[in-house]
Amino acid sequence: MTEAGLLGADGIKRCSWGNSAPDYVEYHDTEWGVPLHGDEELYERLCLESFQSGLSWITILRKRESFRKAFKKFEPKKVAAFTDDDVSRLMEDASIVRNRAKILAAINNARAIEELDGSLDDLLWSFAPASQTRPRRMADVPAITDESKAMAKELKKRGFVFLGPTTCYALMQATGMVDDHVQGCFRAAQPARACRSSANLPRVR
Repeated sequence: MTEAGLLGADGIKRCSWGNSAPDYVEYHDTEWGVPLHGDEELYERLCLESFQSGLSWITILRKRESFRKAFKKFEPKKVAAFTDDDVSRLMEDASIVRNRAKILAAINNARAIEELDGSLDDLLWSFAPASQTRPRRMADVPAITDESKAMAKELKKRGFVFLGPTTCYALMQATGMVDDHVQGCFRAAQPARACRSSANLPRVR
């Protein structure tokens, strides 16, 4: 038996949080849990997960385009070159989350990426578990795992900041390093790379 709350207003079964707001429907159906690669792409998600700390993810999701503009499309080399003037600019930008510690962390982490002896992609994906048991319900979805603890420890060792085990696990979920779509969710029955839009999905009777 799967948990209640899976059936959306459009007749499609999703993880319950995926039905809680229109913004979440698209994000759940096309992004969350889909394997993501690329240093810029992963740096963006790393930053956004850090900015989300203490806030609702939907707040960050709705500001994502503003974040991309403010942080030069999250190109690590460009952000690594940010100066005090850029910090002041970002602190005055009401379209993003104006938290100095998080802004400084994003800049610091871009510089840490520039110091890596390999790619950020290879480093982060090295912590993806070899196997995983699909959660039966949302209450079974962990907040921290051994892999996320190991990732956080390694990132800290390499100079990254504002990235604990909980944030690292959220990153792993969002970028498809783990697949936490619950049993009964339509995404649980489909290959992640096949999920791009919910527009033509079959309705559940």
